[in-house]
Amino acid sequence: MTGTLDSRTSLSEADVQKTAEEALAKVAAARTAIGAVIFGQEKVVEQALTTLIAGGHGLLVGVPGLAKTKLVETLGVVLGLDARRVQFTPDLMPADILGSEIMEEGDGGKRAFRFVRGPIFAQLLMADEINRASPRTQSALLQSMQEYHVTVAGDRHDLPRPFHVLATQNPLEQEGTYPLPEAQLDRFLMQIDVLYPDRDAERRILVETTGGNDAVAKPAMTADDLMATQALVRKLPVGNSVVEAILDLVRAARPGENGADAAITKSVAWGPGPRAAQSLMLASRARALIDGRLAPSIDDVRDLAEPVLKHRMALTFAARAEGETISGVIARLAKRLG
Repeated sequence: MTGTLDSRTSLSEADVQKTAEEALAKVAAARTAIGAVIFGQEKVVEQALTTLIAGGHGLLVGVPGLAKTKLVETLGVVLGLDARRVQFTPDLMPADILGSEIMEEGDGGKRAFRFVRGPIFAQLLMADEINRASPRTQSALLQSMQEYHVTVAGDRHDLPRPFHVLATQNPLEQEGTYPLPEAQLDRFLMQIDVLYPDRDAERRILVETTGGNDAVAKPAMTADDLMATQALVRKLPVGNSVVEAILDLVRAARPGENGADAAITKSVAWGPGPRAAQSLMLASRARALIDGRLAPSIDDVRDLAEPVLKHRMALTFAARAEGETISGVIARLAKRLG
């Protein structure tokens, strides 16, 4: 297979195989541990794991009562991460997330400022109902999600590694909410839509969660295991056909771009940027690893197109008036691949 990785980060096939086998066993154990607590959301669990193994952040979108919060809490336990939760509300301030400086008086009456870290200094931050906070507070996450450090009073404070944000959002109740700005949406590797479970899964939920013995999440990995797996993902070879498929898909989704047809130009107000292509590349590698493969395929690109691109595109007013949807546009573009 022809690879596209820099030679400085390449591993021999034997090294990749050995490291991958160890990672696969741990990832499989993690999926089993999550499945013992979260029922009927296999696709959501897979996408959430893919997001974390790819080293990114995820936006979980779904109506209340679909175990979004429980999924994030379970992921923190199963992956051995220091997890913290922040309930986003309209009165939440940036300092409530980042931390602040306080003045202390030491021996001899000398006063000095000391930085008190906020809840963002965690390996897994759950931003619950993120769109309920003001834009000023939402923007406090921008630097941390991209650069993995925060700046308070001119001083840089590095965040723990790994660092991930999993945010939740209710798509129905919009009163008193603030839509996330496009710059922040672009920081999320995936938008994971959490849908209703099927009948069999809901039956299992009824039986197993209303008795006296609720399932409890158990650790299956450590933070070091997760970082090792993330490093492996970046070293997996990617075939040129997959690279070209990613470029074809992302560039075709941009209105006015060479290769974009008239229907896309008419329907899409703005399309995904280069970060979307990077996210799709990493997510495809991570999904392949979770599935027991050492290289991604065009099927991975096709299946991940919607969660990676959906929040990075917007429809024109005319397209919305005609009943067009972003999901429909992405589905048509994905069908053209390979």
